[in-house]
Amino acid sequence: QVQLVESGGGLVQPGGSLRLSCAASGSIALINHRAWYRQAPGKQRELVARIFSSGDTDYADSVKGRFTISRDNAKNTLYLQMNSLKPEDTAVYYCNLEQRYSGVNYWGQGTQVTVSS
Repeated sequence: QVQLVESGGGLVQPGGSLRLSCAASGSIALINHRAWYRQAPGKQRELVARIFSSGDTDYADSVKGRFTISRDNAKNTLYLQMNSLKPEDTAVYYCNLEQRYSGVNYWGQGTQVTVSS
C-alpha cells in the first residue's frame, strides 16, 4: 500500500510561481513513474508532467517551459515547480504513482491551485 500527501497549493496572481510537493510512504520500492495530474471544474483529469524511474520526464504541451517536475529519492518526495502561472492553470492538482509489475496506480487527495488577480 502507498500513501501520497500533496502540499503547496494556494492562490497566486498570474505570472507568479508555486511549488507543489508530494510525500510518499509505504511500498514504494519499485516504481514505473510518478506524475502530476490536474482537474479543472467541468473537465477531465489530465496529465501535467511525469518522471520515470530512469529520470526521463515528459510534459503536457500546455506547461512545457513553465513547469518542472523533479524528485528527491532520499525523501520519497515529488515536486512540481510551476512558473509563469496562467488563469487556465487553475485546477486541483493530484500526485500519482504507478507501481512496477502490478501497474497499480495510487493517488493523493489533491491540492487546489488558483491563479487569479
